[in-house]
Amino acid sequence: MKILDEMQEVFQEKFGAAQTHAYFSPGRVNLIGEHTDYNGGHVFPCAISLGTYALVAPRTDGISRLYSMNVPEQGVVQFPMHGAVKSDAYGWANYPIGVVRVMEDAGHRAAHGFDIVLYGTLPNGAGLSSSASIEVLMAVILNDELNLGIDMVELVKFSQKAENEFVGMNCGIMDQFAVGMGKKDCAILLDCNTLSYRYSKLALDGCSIVITNTNKTHSLVTSAYNERRAQCESALKALQKVKPIKALGELTNAEFDAIASAIPDPVERRRARHAVYENNRTLEAVKALEANDVKRFGELMNASHVSLRDDYEVTGPELDTLAELAWQQNGVLGSRMTGGGFAGCTVSIVRDAAIPAFEKNVGDAYTAKIGYAPSFYVANIADGARRLS
Repeated sequence: MKILDEMQEVFQEKFGAAQTHAYFSPGRVNLIGEHTDYNGGHVFPCAISLGTYALVAPRTDGISRLYSMNVPEQGVVQFPMHGAVKSDAYGWANYPIGVVRVMEDAGHRAAHGFDIVLYGTLPNGAGLSSSASIEVLMAVILNDELNLGIDMVELVKFSQKAENEFVGMNCGIMDQFAVGMGKKDCAILLDCNTLSYRYSKLALDGCSIVITNTNKTHSLVTSAYNERRAQCESALKALQKVKPIKALGELTNAEFDAIASAIPDPVERRRARHAVYENNRTLEAVKALEANDVKRFGELMNASHVSLRDDYEVTGPELDTLAELAWQQNGVLGSRMTGGGFAGCTVSIVRDAAIPAFEKNVGDAYTAKIGYAPSFYVANIADGARRLS
């Protein structure tokens, strides 16, 4: 664990010698089911081996100090464990600080603070959930170090609440859930309406999941994410006048088509259509995968991207270029954007033997068209956030 050795040196340099505990929280990639989570639909994410490491030592006072090796220019961020409020000066640290505040507000008041060094292996702004990774990491640290005995689903909810209410990003629960509840070699079929879930073994039959980063960074807080969510809520209100539903995710495609004209705004109608069709696509995709029909799973991934491009309009030239190039390659079963969109990454299912050619062909053509190179990661499916032994 060379990473932890390097972190230990930095810890000593920033905070002095101390007995530390190590933690890890993964990132996530969503295989299918995009922008369905806040629409009461299903998602199918998995945790990946890239993520965020932390070294933690307790302090004797009520102050915590955070240092990220990924943002050295920010230096050490210091904050109170009681009554913390969001501050632009905290920068990236608002994510973990928000978790402390939300857990305190729920009655889990910390007896003392911590010195923490963090190091992330997730590419920044790639849509692989670095923010959820840090949030769940902080929740797991507090739970473990303070012996709070809170179960992981509750920690996941605290982490989502921190992002919604402290940071101000109106995200659904998928990212934090995948990060906290991830299981090696499995994806999670999660019903975001009820939080019922089950694990599905990822038997990809000689294929691997390849994540391709556009290398155009994005920030969902400043993107049209909240606008899309508002459009779906407005569409839902219109449909509720003709059918008693609580969420778009309750509808079959046929049921939606029968009442779609009740949504007066054509843009909102398209947004709602994506949410409904994507939810049903996700259920079909998981069924196909569990029947060892990886080919059908790939076709549904492609259809998902087209819907995100045309109905939901959250892709953009970089993601569309990557997906379209992937579809042209031998050995690619499916490819789509993953995450909130507007940049970030695609996820592709590629036959193992075809991966070198896939990376070269897609990389060269993307660079020629967009003007800079993408990055490739073959994803290892990992366990969720945890203390390292």
